[in-house]
Amino acid sequence: MSPPREIRADFDRASVVMYQAYPDAIADVAVERQRFGPPFSVGRMTWIKPSFLWLMHRSNWGRKSGQERILAVRIRRGGWEAALGEAVLTHFDPRAHSTPEAWRQAFASATVHVQWDPERSLRGAGLPHDSIQVGLGRAVIQHFVDDWTLSITDLTPLVHKLRKHLEEGRADHAARLLPKEAPYPVPPHLTRALGM
Repeated sequence: MSPPREIRADFDRASVVMYQAYPDAIADVAVERQRFGPPFSVGRMTWIKPSFLWLMHRSNWGRKSGQERILAVRIRRGGWEAALGEAVLTHFDPRAHSTPEAWRQAFASATVHVQWDPERSLRGAGLPHDSIQVGLGRAVIQHFVDDWTLSITDLTPLVHKLRKHLEEGRADHAARLLPKEAPYPVPPHLTRALGM
């Protein structure tokens, strides 16, 4: 059984995959250049998620307006862990902050936000353990774009295939095609601040 809060991801020694959903205009540029560029904005928070199924739930398998294209963004583990090191939870958690006021002060100046939401099954049901979302603020987005991103893969065709399998009652076929995710070894000094 999974711990209540655990980061599961597709990762190797040097990199980790984040999933994002975008409209065509942003996705086309990102896939062609292997870097985000206009109309992607570095002036507003962008959320990255290591859970493929959580993003499928959030984007309704690429059917929500503006979330039709599903991208796998492989980034440097050093960048990911730097972001986690700057992160402040979006809600007060006594495991991470001594008082609500201490949390409010930390949150007000945070460059990275972390939110935990129930992980999702293949069919979209909430699971009894949480999945992490990480919001990168303006102070760090440029690093994400210029320094951390190693590759950007368009998973939209895979998402369409998975959705078709599910619609036609072949969940076992869909399950075999899912990106592989395993528990990510979060550095011990970061777990308290992340509410883990």
